[in-house]
Amino acid sequence: MKVTYKLQIFEGPLDLLLHLIDKSEIDIYNIPVKEITDQYMEYLHSMQELELEITSEFLVMAATLLAIKSKMLLPKPPIFEDDLDAFYDDEDYDPRSELVQKLIEYRKYKMIADQLREKEIERSLIYTREPEDLTPYMPVVPPNPVQGLQVADLIYAFQKALRRMAVRNMVTKIRRDEISVKDRMRQVVDYIRQKGGTAFFSKLLGQDNSREGIVVTFLALLELMKIKKIVCHQHKLFDDIVIQANEGDEFGELSTDEISY
Repeated sequence: MKVTYKLQIFEGPLDLLLHLIDKSEIDIYNIPVKEITDQYMEYLHSMQELELEITSEFLVMAATLLAIKSKMLLPKPPIFEDDLDAFYDDEDYDPRSELVQKLIEYRKYKMIADQLREKEIERSLIYTREPEDLTPYMPVVPPNPVQGLQVADLIYAFQKALRRMAVRNMVTKIRRDEISVKDRMRQVVDYIRQKGGTAFFSKLLGQDNSREGIVVTFLALLELMKIKKIVCHQHKLFDDIVIQANEGDEFGELSTDEISY
């Protein structure tokens, strides 16, 4: 009956040694070299029987284990008086110490590799998608009207507003010389009488009349025309207006009782 062996694949000789130590529940700081070496050699023989390729690293480790095993089994040489210092130096020497340090370091990195592998598996279960524009879902934040301003700027603006308000609240009394239409009518009649019954409108206004004076003069002329005291005409378009006293009217007593402005 043919028996098929299925051997675990190890990444190297240190990986195989850690497997044998953990399987046998051996203290890594106190390795029974004879037992571990026998198990290691048995594994190599199994690989040879299955015609598997044995790398040089496994063979080097086998030689190292055999060398340590021989050192542990051979008795120590006799000690002479001249070799007492060397004896005390070698008394605590353990041929397994270098191998133990390598195994401890390898176990440390192997545990880190296992943790990273678990992280990789967890990360592989997370599915991602292409980034999207989430601007439409963002809350609309109104712009800050005082963004970029310092406290000193606000104080200056406040003081400026106070000064502008103080000027705005100032009350000024404006006094102007007012003339009524009645008085202006009398002045126009006197002026036409002085000019012999004919006068020009431009001469009547003069150069120092204000807007109010011009308006009052126009109203006075209209009132005089209404009561048929004067007649106004032009010789041609855009020419100066000629004001004449009405024929048959000697500018007698001017009645302005009906005029109230």
